[in-house]
Amino acid sequence: MTWKRYVAIGDSFTEGLGDPDPDSPGGWRGWADRVAGALAARAEGFAYANLAVRGRLLGQIIEGQLPQAIALGPDLVSVSGGGNDLLRPGTDVDALAERAEDAVRRLRETGADVVMFTGVDPVGSPVIRRTRGRVAVYNEHIRGIAARHGAYVVDQWAMTVLRDWRMWNADRLHMSPAGHRRVALATLEALGVPTGGDWREPLPPLPELSRGARRLADLRWAGGFLVPWVGRRLRGRSSGDDVIAKRIALAPLTLHDD
Repeated sequence: MTWKRYVAIGDSFTEGLGDPDPDSPGGWRGWADRVAGALAARAEGFAYANLAVRGRLLGQIIEGQLPQAIALGPDLVSVSGGGNDLLRPGTDVDALAERAEDAVRRLRETGADVVMFTGVDPVGSPVIRRTRGRVAVYNEHIRGIAARHGAYVVDQWAMTVLRDWRMWNADRLHMSPAGHRRVALATLEALGVPTGGDWREPLPPLPELSRGARRLADLRWAGGFLVPWVGRRLRGRSSGDDVIAKRIALAPLTLHDD
């Protein structure tokens, strides 16, 4: 397939947090920009929009970004959402999946191809692993939705390389440039687009940390990132409250080698 009008919708994962943009100081690049660059190299007149905003719940993505995406007339849309919902213990996973399926159905009815994402396995996280059961159930829904509607799936749960903390930013919530690059390669593979890299390539081993060093790292993470996150939740605030999408219109993309 050759796509020429790609729109990405979602939350911080799709916005690209953790992967600094070399062309926009203070801005973010991310896996979606990397995928768009690879697609642009294959299609003359390629255009790309990214409507994702950090902190968005799935309902906010569907209500705010989905209509904008459809109005742009894309031939490819990436949809990633629900991760922020799953961090909340009372989330109805089945109802969440129903909303996701309705969004995919609406996109497919326009003739656009859709790529979806399962959640990463949080088994190695000292706190977020408590969501593992909810994430696993939601992932099964994602796979079923994709099968029913002919969508592509990037199975991040199966990407064991993402369990390496070098694939993540210091906040343990957003991927590092290395993580975004691996997801971009996996997305292109799912789309059947040839790439010059393999997301499965193993990283060199790291020295084993002592239990005390791991505990100290966890405490520093909790103080620096977990406590502020909980504070925002208690105040009813989101990290994306004052953020607008970085690419609200379809436009050409600056190409990079990686």
